[in-house]
Amino acid sequence: MSEIKSYRDLIVWQKAMQAATSIYEASRTFPREEQFALTSQLRRSAVSIPSNIAEGYGRGSKPDYVRFLQIARGSLFEAQTQLELAIQLRFIPSSASPEIQDLLQEIERMLNSMISKLSC
Repeated sequence: MSEIKSYRDLIVWQKAMQAATSIYEASRTFPREEQFALTSQLRRSAVSIPSNIAEGYGRGSKPDYVRFLQIARGSLFEAQTQLELAIQLRFIPSSASPEIQDLLQEIERMLNSMISKLSC
């Protein structure tokens, strides 16, 4: 098994980037009046997930890394909530929502596992 040399090698970061990209694509269909409301909030929370994973990795200390993984998890929960609202408001096509929801749940499990292992 190869050593992780960069946050880009982390599967959780790669999946978080995929989720952020999917959320950006899905939110293109949101109503124009949502541009500075739900669209912006959902996109910012989605971008925050891989950003905090990367920042925590770059901090160089385990306590900082765990703290930033926890922040990423908080952003993930925020994105899940906003995504659910967008689905209920029918802003996201029903064909796109299960894939994004499944990906976010997978990232949640991965972050929980990492936080648990690094906190020991």
